[in-house]
Amino acid sequence: MPARAADDVEYFPVSNAPPGVSLPFSEAVRVGNMLYLSGEIGTDAIGRLVEGGIATEAKQVMENIGAKLERRGSTWDRVVQCTVALADIKDWQAFNEVYRSYFRQHFPARMAYATGGLALGARVEVQCSATMARK
Repeated sequence: MPARAADDVEYFPVSNAPPGVSLPFSEAVRVGNMLYLSGEIGTDAIGRLVEGGIATEAKQVMENIGAKLERRGSTWDRVVQCTVALADIKDWQAFNEVYRSYFRQHFPARMAYATGGLALGARVEVQCSATMARK
């Protein structure tokens, strides 16, 4: 059950944390008709990072984001902004090949950057914001 801070704000707890881990952030926050998703890495249903390299991780990241969007009443077509963190900027093109396949009507505004490291040794982390139907 999401926590409500006010009538137009809902906080949704993380649904796939690694076993025994309590994460200090919400999976998503809805403010009015905007949905803000926390960064997502390529973990499976029990919080383990998938193996197989950047393409496998990227696909899992995008599948995880798609599931969050659906659970919260939004879709890929409503995503307006994404931020992409890559452990190695050399993976930018391989990530883009997977990323582009999730958008049918338009591409959201986006920023991508390289970082010195990501949680669980991930190769990529993606954060998105989307609109959703008003309740």
